[in-house]
Amino acid sequence: MLAELAPGSAVAGVFTRSRCSSAPVEWCRKRISGGRVRAIVVNAGNANAFTGLAGEKAVVKTANTIADLLDCQTKEVFLASTGVIGEVLPVQRIERALPTLVGKLRSSHWKRAANAILTTDTYPKGASISARIGGTSVNIAAFAKGSGMIAPDMATMLAFLFTDAKIPPAVLKKLLVSSSERSFNSITVDSDTSTNDSVFLCATGKGKPHKAVRSASDPHLRDFKQALEAVMVDLAQQIVRDGEGASKFVTIIVKGAASEKAARAIGLSIANSPLVKTAIAGQDSNWGRIVMAVGKASERVNQKKLDVRIGGIQVAKGGAHVHGYKEESVAKHMKGRAIDIAVDVGVGRGCATVWTCDLTHGYIKINADYRT
Repeated sequence: MLAELAPGSAVAGVFTRSRCSSAPVEWCRKRISGGRVRAIVVNAGNANAFTGLAGEKAVVKTANTIADLLDCQTKEVFLASTGVIGEVLPVQRIERALPTLVGKLRSSHWKRAANAILTTDTYPKGASISARIGGTSVNIAAFAKGSGMIAPDMATMLAFLFTDAKIPPAVLKKLLVSSSERSFNSITVDSDTSTNDSVFLCATGKGKPHKAVRSASDPHLRDFKQALEAVMVDLAQQIVRDGEGASKFVTIIVKGAASEKAARAIGLSIANSPLVKTAIAGQDSNWGRIVMAVGKASERVNQKKLDVRIGGIQVAKGGAHVHGYKEESVAKHMKGRAIDIAVDVGVGRGCATVWTCDLTHGYIKINADYRT
């Protein structure tokens, strides 16, 4: 996949904090501070991670090739890869394909681009929205990929967001980091953080002229910030819904925590628990596993005030199950495709929402046979 940006386009990015990050991630980290982008190149099927000097050379060759084709600087070229880790990237195939891609830029549709970056995904993931900066309408369009190895740490598998607004790189970065926390960093499929997680936010400035943006706190940027977060949450939820082997979409709301950070940690502890996820897959309303996951998060909890609800039905409070609770009332909710879990840990005002999916035999099948 090749995306060309207008000269002068601004860019911000967030990347995996994995200590085994890929060659393209390392390339982008060193150049993202320049704040300018002319091209993004993505390959699927090979992660170009843990490939040593060969991986670094592949990145340089790709960047040099596209820089020559688009007459731009290599520092304005960003790359991303997804696929098998540890296999040397056959970069010659990418070099041969790039001239053809350049020739197709004017006639391509976002869905073709979104399809080109898929691995175990079952469908392309896109979203778009209109927003206002001051009184001027601007646009945001985005697409992403992700299905397995999803427990983001700064980003998610791969996501690309574009706006025709004119926003400086430093402001883009603040907007992206803030919205990533409430979207891509609030999802999990299998608790595994990728070596290649990357999210890019690009602003071409080619839309209608609008009031100048100088700070992420500008009042006239409020609607744009809300719209950006809405698009990112939409993409993040699509990734969870398409989780490998998933049959259920799970929303977990945590309240009463010591802080928002603590609430997210508790929510992700529930969402990442194999016991919770398999219970959901089996439609078993075993709320004791939720209590277990709350406790193992190592965040402050007041057992005497702990409140657990499934599908809006209170199943536990005050350190024990609800008197007169009938499991049949929750069993019906567990049979649906959308599962809601709410927990109040009773120590503060921190709250967070995270999204996950169940853990099924399908996930095991996909990943046991991933290479074979």
